[in-house]
Amino acid sequence: MKKYIVLSFSVYLGVMTAFAQGNLDSQIVDRAAEVEDKVLSWRRDFHAHPELGNKETRTAGIVADHLRSLGMEVTEGVAVTGVVGILKGGKPGPTVALRADMDALPVTERNELPFRSQVRTTYNGQETGVMHACGHDSHVAILMGAAEVLASMKKDLKGTVKFIFQPAEEGLEDKTASTWGAKQMVEEGVMEDVAAVFGLHINSQTPVGVIKYKPGPAMAAVDNLEIRVKGRQAHGAYPWSSVDPIVTSSQIVMGLQTIVSRNVKIIEIPAIVTIGAIHGGVRHNIIPEEVEMIGTIRTYSEPQQSLIHRRIREIAGNIAESAGAAAEVSIKKMYPVTHNDPELTEKMRPTLEKVAGSENVWLHDPVTGAEDFSFFQKEKPGLFIFLGGMPADGDPETAPSHHTPDFYLDESGFVLGVKVLSQLAVDYLEMN
Repeated sequence: MKKYIVLSFSVYLGVMTAFAQGNLDSQIVDRAAEVEDKVLSWRRDFHAHPELGNKETRTAGIVADHLRSLGMEVTEGVAVTGVVGILKGGKPGPTVALRADMDALPVTERNELPFRSQVRTTYNGQETGVMHACGHDSHVAILMGAAEVLASMKKDLKGTVKFIFQPAEEGLEDKTASTWGAKQMVEEGVMEDVAAVFGLHINSQTPVGVIKYKPGPAMAAVDNLEIRVKGRQAHGAYPWSSVDPIVTSSQIVMGLQTIVSRNVKIIEIPAIVTIGAIHGGVRHNIIPEEVEMIGTIRTYSEPQQSLIHRRIREIAGNIAESAGAAAEVSIKKMYPVTHNDPELTEKMRPTLEKVAGSENVWLHDPVTGAEDFSFFQKEKPGLFIFLGGMPADGDPETAPSHHTPDFYLDESGFVLGVKVLSQLAVDYLEMN
């Protein structure tokens, strides 16, 4: 008889727990639908008023006011212009973080939208437009929506949700800065009490309604590369009097191509070494003394990164020496690999499928772009996903890509972003 009573009580607890979870799930669906119009309004406002890295004062002010209106503890000025909101649930539990980046890009918009950006600025000495050409306006609006959804169910919430609105994901105009964006937020302690962190990125070449994810290395580490080749200047009519840094630089560029084709084990994971610009000389009949090359390196593991760095120095140095020149190689590590914790990813995959439907949750290949969300993941387990922003009838091959003047998003997918961030937070807290 006692066993029967204990068993019945256990069944009762299981039923009540499932009921409570189901109730939270339905609240998320209903309340996400209720805030959708607000999310679209916020996004259009941010799109019309874009701000570059560490200058997101207007955006941050709107975010902070909204979080305070929801009864949160709010800290402004984190990592210069960042905002952090704390929502304490009615039940004890761990802290989970949700993150959105806020900054725009020095891009002149070409879209004919009623809320198109008209903002102009001077960037690196050049006049340019300012545009949310990577969707960070949507990220901010979506997380503001998730904050409202979760705040409305505060008494039923287990644990604490930390809302991180981050500046300067795209980096800074000041190239001498040693810290920025997520890195500076980590340095200022934003992750110290966090158990796990979640983030998303809208994608203009993924159909609306689709969520993409990948366990392990999902986005590349990025390093900035600079090579200075120093030779001997001479008249262009007397090349034998020179040590030609232009010819030497050309040979170095070709030599660098062998790193990926011959040194990297590409059957395991890809890598990229790109020279993006070469500067040298001022006149058609002068062989210059020096040439500068700049480029980018993309890798997916620290051993791979070390290999490529070593080979760049060896190739540039040896080719230059063989020509009688000298090569100075400078490599600056920027963002680490965006690495989705495999255990966390597998644990949260059912959440993605619950929100979007299993047929709309796709595994993606490694992305050669980079994200400073990786700094948060270096501190605590994290999951970073992609949210579809391309019209359902669009073609990924022709849809305008990120960081371009024609970048465009279908806003009908934003409500899914609100639901998935809210559900990830609730489900993680309920499981821990």
